[in-house]
Amino acid sequence: MHSETNLLERLRRCRAALFDMDGVIYVGNQPLPGVQALFDYLDATGRKWLCITNNASNTSTMFAEKLEKMGIHADPAHILGSAEATASWLAEEAPRGSKVLMLGMDGLRTALLHEGFDLVSDPAEAAYAVVGINFHLQYEQLADVALAIRNGARFIGTNTDPTYPSERGQIPGTGSIIALLVAATGVQPEVVGKPYPGMYQLAMRRLGATPSETLMVGDRHETDIVGAVKLGLTTAGVLTGISSREEFEQGNPRPDFVLPGLPELLERFKEADQLG
Repeated sequence: MHSETNLLERLRRCRAALFDMDGVIYVGNQPLPGVQALFDYLDATGRKWLCITNNASNTSTMFAEKLEKMGIHADPAHILGSAEATASWLAEEAPRGSKVLMLGMDGLRTALLHEGFDLVSDPAEAAYAVVGINFHLQYEQLADVALAIRNGARFIGTNTDPTYPSERGQIPGTGSIIALLVAATGVQPEVVGKPYPGMYQLAMRRLGATPSETLMVGDRHETDIVGAVKLGLTTAGVLTGISSREEFEQGNPRPDFVLPGLPELLERFKEADQLG
């Protein structure tokens, strides 16, 4: 175990911070405490930050508008969703104009169109089947994607989070939809979002940061923390979302910090900066 002083010194050296959104910044449409104060402190101390989310339902602009309604100021350049990350990743893998059958919402549709993909509705035409969250899911959409995959379309998932935090509690997430499609096709997807490396690496490239100087803050151990530790980031688990203190502390790997929420993280940053 690292000593508290060593952990604070590691935090002091962090010049960039990545934040999960659902369960860290807000739950549903309710903001969590301390968000704006922490963002302001990071700005004041010359640190860069980016909100990264496995939620593929919205565009960065839509997420920024949602935050603004909560009194949280973050322009679209401070937000990276798995829809955009998935479309960017696929643009490196597939020729422009490739035919994609999409299961998702406006965020994923907009991101794929922005990268020049041809969105199709016929499963027989699709070279790629891209799956994200859809809160208005219909059986025929699942059937079309399953048929596309069985027809040879390359199966891409935005993330594999089994649940999604809402004001009502944990509801089915993208991972649950993907699990159904895996059961129906026998095919495992290629996944872009956390805990897979692509999303973290894209975020750090945007901030011009290296793993050793980047902090990842998340509420779900198996996605936010596991993927970040593997890449060498400093990590903080907060108890405002999915994982409990016990799950963080007994998890392998364990995050560097386990904190009640963002107000406590702000206090740790202030303590760390006093070391300098």
